[in-house]
Amino acid sequence: MPTISSPLPGVFYRRPSPDQEVYVNDGDQVTEGQTIGLIEVMKNFTELKATAGGTIKEFLVDDESELSVGQDVAVLE
Repeated sequence: MPTISSPLPGVFYRRPSPDQEVYVNDGDQVTEGQTIGLIEVMKNFTELKATAGGTIKEFLVDDESELSVGQDVAVLE
């Protein structure tokens, strides 16, 4: 199954801010280029976008997890 991977190291966030809902949940449909989370590197935030359309089968990392370059974040089906 295809995955969405982190293009850079940093902290992964599933929501735009602590008081807002997550971008997407397991089971949600996404389109190519849709934001599924944020990666923070030294107080700079980069959107993590779906690399293809499909359904988010599952997230492989927890909210606020440290990511490394190329680490799989979510599985698409």
